[in-house]
Amino acid sequence: MSTVLCVLYPDPQSGYPPVYARDEIPEVPWYLNGRPAPAPQGPLGFKPGQLVGCVSGELGLRSYLESLGHEFIVTSDKDGEQSEFEKYLPEAEIVISQPFWPAYLTKERIAKASKLKLALTAGIGSDHVDLQAAAQAHVTVAEVTGSNSISVAEHIVMMVLSQVRNYLPAHGISTNGVWNIADCVERGYDVQGMKYGAVGAGRIGLAVLRRLKPFDLELHYYQRHPLPPEIEKELGLTFHSDLESMLSDIDIVSLQIPLYPSTENLLDAEMFSKMKRGTYVINCGRAKLVDRDAVMQALDSGHIAGYAGDVWFPEPAPLEHPWRTMRFNGMTPHISGTTLSAQARYAAGTLDILQCYFEERPICEEYLVVDGGNLAGVGAQSYELK
Repeated sequence: MSTVLCVLYPDPQSGYPPVYARDEIPEVPWYLNGRPAPAPQGPLGFKPGQLVGCVSGELGLRSYLESLGHEFIVTSDKDGEQSEFEKYLPEAEIVISQPFWPAYLTKERIAKASKLKLALTAGIGSDHVDLQAAAQAHVTVAEVTGSNSISVAEHIVMMVLSQVRNYLPAHGISTNGVWNIADCVERGYDVQGMKYGAVGAGRIGLAVLRRLKPFDLELHYYQRHPLPPEIEKELGLTFHSDLESMLSDIDIVSLQIPLYPSTENLLDAEMFSKMKRGTYVINCGRAKLVDRDAVMQALDSGHIAGYAGDVWFPEPAPLEHPWRTMRFNGMTPHISGTTLSAQARYAAGTLDILQCYFEERPICEEYLVVDGGNLAGVGAQSYELK
């Protein structure tokens, strides 16, 4: 019998299950390297469109795991030495976590988890796991690659429009019962004709570029290697091999790259100073891609026009986190990749990975981050070890 320890975010304050706004969701597959992603065998354990990313939702896994005789522990209590996570970690063979409520698997925690064999991210982004320590301990790290990329891309487009059009302050004026049109539009612009710079054009970054093309922006991107020429031609993309040169002439900057040692604080005070006045910054990658205080200083000085993000450090962000109240922000809790639509996909992918593990079948290569003591699969493409 194995112990499977699962960390999920708390249930809705109004209770579980919630009253859903819709009776169903479209069935939308996702693809890995041009082919449909693997699908689990048998029933899912939930109906697509249900809230399964919270504690009571359990990712729909309980019936499957308990039918095999495994112990399944689900909690949202993840931080501190007295947490439920710390209590059960030494017995866990598998740890499941989400980027939206991450159970930080530090080097010290991995050392305590002598039975740990699989660290599974229900979603994409495994930087909450110390990948170097996992590799040294021969812990397999896997994530459900591609499962919520479009969800995050849609969120980024929403943030771009809401920041440039000054939507959030204008909405606040309408709900306050006043009609101050001048106050609404004094910071409102069209995105048409602006220059958009994607820092990273992988699954998420490219999906954003595709969705922004109809808005008639000038589209730029920076990453290690250029995209295929046919994609650049199709979308009218300009490739930059140097980040600083791109940032110096861009109106909207969006970060969608993984966090690893060389990308931490990628945007610091010096890099913000290279941007032209009035730049908007969107960060749905990871909070540590930017210097926390440098963001606030750039906003306070008026050098950047706004900062919208979906990622914080730590998560959940404490009440006193300065990003909660900084000027011209469009922050959300880490929700971009956990829509009910996305949950149906990443919960199914989680089940598929567990079935492969328990049946001793190979886990889909694209799902692997660390395997056999080394980076593997998506990990070899997206991460680096310290």
